[in-house]
Amino acid sequence: MDETPELHLFDHLGISPNLLQAIKAQGFEQPSPIQQQAIPPALAGRDIVGQSQTGSGKTLAFAIPALQCLDASRTEVQVLILCPTRELAMQVCQEVHKLTSHLHGVQATPIYGGASYDRQIRALRHGTQIVVGTPGRVIDFIERGVLRLDAIRMLVFDEADEMLDMGFRDEIDQVVSLLPEQRQTIFFSATLAGPIKDLIENYTRDPAWITIEHKALTVPTIEQRYYEVNARSKNEVLCRLLDLENPRLAIIFANTKRTVDDITDDLMAQGYSIDRLHGDLNQTMRDRVMRNFRAGNIEILAATDVAARGLDVDDIDLVVNYELPYDEEDYVHRIGRTGRAGREGKAFSLVSGRAIYLLQRIQRYAKVRIERHAVPTREEVAGRRTDAFFEKLRTTLEEGAFDRHDAEIQRLLDAGHTPTDIASALLHLWIGDSSREGTEILEDRPRGGKGSREDRPPRFERERPERFERQGRPDRREDREFDRPRRRFDDEGPPRHRRDDREGDGYRPRREERPQRPFRDAQDRPPRPAPSRGDSGDQARLFLNIGSLSGVTPRQIAGALYHGCQLPQGSVGKIEMRPKGTIIHLDRNQVEAAQRGMATTRIAGRSLRLEPAMGES
Repeated sequence: MDETPELHLFDHLGISPNLLQAIKAQGFEQPSPIQQQAIPPALAGRDIVGQSQTGSGKTLAFAIPALQCLDASRTEVQVLILCPTRELAMQVCQEVHKLTSHLHGVQATPIYGGASYDRQIRALRHGTQIVVGTPGRVIDFIERGVLRLDAIRMLVFDEADEMLDMGFRDEIDQVVSLLPEQRQTIFFSATLAGPIKDLIENYTRDPAWITIEHKALTVPTIEQRYYEVNARSKNEVLCRLLDLENPRLAIIFANTKRTVDDITDDLMAQGYSIDRLHGDLNQTMRDRVMRNFRAGNIEILAATDVAARGLDVDDIDLVVNYELPYDEEDYVHRIGRTGRAGREGKAFSLVSGRAIYLLQRIQRYAKVRIERHAVPTREEVAGRRTDAFFEKLRTTLEEGAFDRHDAEIQRLLDAGHTPTDIASALLHLWIGDSSREGTEILEDRPRGGKGSREDRPPRFERERPERFERQGRPDRREDREFDRPRRRFDDEGPPRHRRDDREGDGYRPRREERPQRPFRDAQDRPPRPAPSRGDSGDQARLFLNIGSLSGVTPRQIAGALYHGCQLPQGSVGKIEMRPKGTIIHLDRNQVEAAQRGMATTRIAGRSLRLEPAMGES
């Protein structure tokens, strides 16, 4: 590695005044280590080979020299930046656009698969100096004659190891063969071993080698911990951690698309604001998901490692490894999504079975100790919720932001109840009742059962509490018992009626033994009940981004729809409340009117967003 003097400000790196203005306009003052070491030799025209993890600021390390080396008066492509994924290409192009705010006539264009050809082709024909693209689409445009590379001054490989892992070696060779020999080449990669060495030897000349030490692979501002749990308990533990931490934005990583789908469906059914990101989504869906996530419209993103690299969201508070990655480097990329730019963050891992050995390898690779923590109990989670509720209640009382109900309170006082008893009863109903307002509220009901989740512990905790938190390798006999939990009448509800002793499993009472129903004339027969609105084909399921934790009732939501959106009576069907969201069954003909009206309506001081629920087109 070349020795580079310690520099403390961007002003000392030889950057042009216009670029310095753009850098300072973004609030940057001090360069990161990779920027300190890479920018000066890159500005001097040397080839660069840099090893740095995601989130270290390497985008600016090559974007600044790229912008400074080009000629803004010429409209041909002078800088080509190759990225492995669409998400990374878009992120890099956005960072370049921010740096061009004080540069006149400089354009950057992203080109990647899964998006419209027309728009990208128009941008190239209009004139652009920088192209940021994926290898496949770059080759496609070269073969179409849309993209010419004979004026290239700089070639940048971002996440070069990832491009090779994705099988882009042939495309890379084809692109480089079309470039001028007199050019500058910059490599950035998380690793500098294996096939990367061949690329470096073939496509660079006397490069400056810049390596970030292993001790910097993980950010010290990230609190890392793990929970050793049984595999069947992961969803419940995940929910407890989310409820306890209450992150503003969180990412849950899994190894397969199917697991991501399962996590998303399960948490969405429990009322969490969550969406998914994996390889089966087309580009339009990916853009929509990321746009909603960045805007805070969804709080949780479940993703595969396709999102671990190139995901640029600064305000992520929590990263959860639902499954540990198979590659130690992927762990570093995952947790690098939080704790960015000096902020604090948390990274939790759920470890089951033999994955504990993988965790040990990760700790040796990253040279960090990951602390083991006990799984939070239901009492701890309930206590945190109660504290949040009382803080909200205290604030409401201090601000006086509530309607008076003096007459109702006075009636209770006249009946002989004390103020303390009245307040306690109201709090008991508000916190514990799952069916207030006469409308079925589903936020705390487990699917297929009765009662609130707080009153009904999960199956794995009821049946085998000692196996909720794993202490060692499982016993196979215990596993078999765990697979077949016994029915507990005190937990599951009243026992089924016992059959007569003569009744076997296949017994069916004879016709004469069945109770006889009285005959009714057609005119005496009650009318057949109308089908449930939620099941009607004329009803759409919509998701509203406010739930019972905000103190909202179904009556308030119905009032906002009827009065705020001017919907006709009878168009609103079942309203299913969840902790952080609400499912509304609505007449399909009124969906657009409801979405327009809700966009300008506020409930409990919050702006609202009404969109199709998962599974709706």
